[in-house]
Amino acid sequence: MGGLRMTVGVLAVLGALLDRPDNELYGLEIVCASGLEPGTIYPILQRLRGAGWVHDRWEDPAPARSQGRPPRRYYRLTIEGRARAVHALQQGRDRSGLSRLLTPPSRRPITEGGSA
Repeated sequence: MGGLRMTVGVLAVLGALLDRPDNELYGLEIVCASGLEPGTIYPILQRLRGAGWVHDRWEDPAPARSQGRPPRRYYRLTIEGRARAVHALQQGRDRSGLSRLLTPPSRRPITEGGSA
């Protein structure tokens, strides 16, 4: 799979990026969509970028300054990355029980008894 080890974390980040494939997402959006911690997603994003699966760019600093925050780094799957991500997620979901792990807690369906 292009030299990348497909861990649950990698698959969760790929799933978050595939949820909105035509949009650029910044780190906190990926954190929220994946259910992972910031310290987990950034090394994954760097590996994906190094493998050519993800393109990144820094936003223009002027709007960030006017909003009193640092500039954001945006990430988007490349064309090759999108195709590979779809394939990787399909393979991951084919493994028993992995689908539930890839669903962030806020998006998991409520099961009987009222808990996720």
